Amino acid sequence: MSDMPEDRPRPRSKTDLFVSFTLLALQGFGGILSVVQREMVEKKKWLTPEEFVEDWAVAQILPGPNVINLSLMIGGRHFGLLGALAALGGIMCVPSMLVLTIAVLFAGVEHTAAAQGVLRGMGAVCAGLIVATGLKMIPALKTNPMGRVSCAVLAVAGFITVGLLRLPLAWVLLTLGPMAGVWAGLHMRQGESS
Repeated sequence: MSDMPEDRPRPRSKTDLFVSFTLLALQGFGGILSVVQREMVEKKKWLTPEEFVEDWAVAQILPGPNVINLSLMIGGRHFGLLGALAALGGIMCVPSMLVLTIAVLFAGVEHTAAAQGVLRGMGAVCAGLIVATGLKMIPALKTNPMGRVSCAVLAVAGFITVGLLRLPLAWVLLTLGPMAGVWAGLHMRQGESS
């Protein structure tokens, strides 16, 4: 199923995938990007930092939730369709039941000041987690064929267009994505010809 070396850490079974992604999902409130990066790259070592950045980039541009896309890719890489379904089940099953339970319990108190404060506080925490994960992903760009400067220019362009100018993400991806792809392709061809 995979062209990864045999000695690399990998999920032991589809059950291992299911349990690992269930535990990932239960750690994430408001997004689990930072948790996925820490668990898959730093602890389990199922992905290298470079693989994580590449897979995350693909997960970002595919339709649907990013983490679900990533779980499908990781599961599929190791155990094909059944692995993808095991990872998907792990990321969705228990957390969905938990969210439904919380929704029922929250229904009577959602307009109270305490509940509103909790939600606002969680928003700030989630923003911090996203920034921290972005910073942790920077070292993986050392081996990017475009080079650090090009990566930094694209990152700043993405931030400005989406964060400051509030342009639709789809248009930014459809513009910057192909430009980055062509630029990377040119650099990779130059590296092969040298």
